Amino acid sequence: MATVAHTASTMNKKLVGGAVGGLAGGLVFGMLMAMMGMLPMIAGLVGSSAAAVGFLAHMVISAAVGVSFGALFGARSVGFGQGALWGLVYGAIWWVLGPLVIMPLMMGMGLQFGAALSGPMLMSLMGHLIYGLVTGLVFAWFVRR
Repeated sequence: MATVAHTASTMNKKLVGGAVGGLAGGLVFGMLMAMMGMLPMIAGLVGSSAAAVGFLAHMVISAAVGVSFGALFGARSVGFGQGALWGLVYGAIWWVLGPLVIMPLMMGMGLQFGAALSGPMLMSLMGHLIYGLVTGLVFAWFVRR
């Protein structure tokens, strides 16, 4: 019975660590998006154009993506180097999933793979990599403390 409790406790720590990391990464990425005027577009996902709504939606998404980071990569990300590496990988994955697939489909625009090498999409890639890096590092800090 102790093994089941330990396993549940470990998974809870990974999920909470992922949420904490995702919120930290989302805060940094959200500030970058605010400076680039991107938050109203994010707000469009929930039927608004207000930057504050976009920031709130972005933070909810960031926390959820962080939780999934903890679940999928938590066992591999217990050190800072590992957290940084897997965070960068996960940020790149979400750059493909988010602005190239999910978001444009939700907004009726179709897949955006053709625009992947455009200036705005490369800036988005940098933002997602920064998000992933911060998420992975904060996750590693959280689970090690």
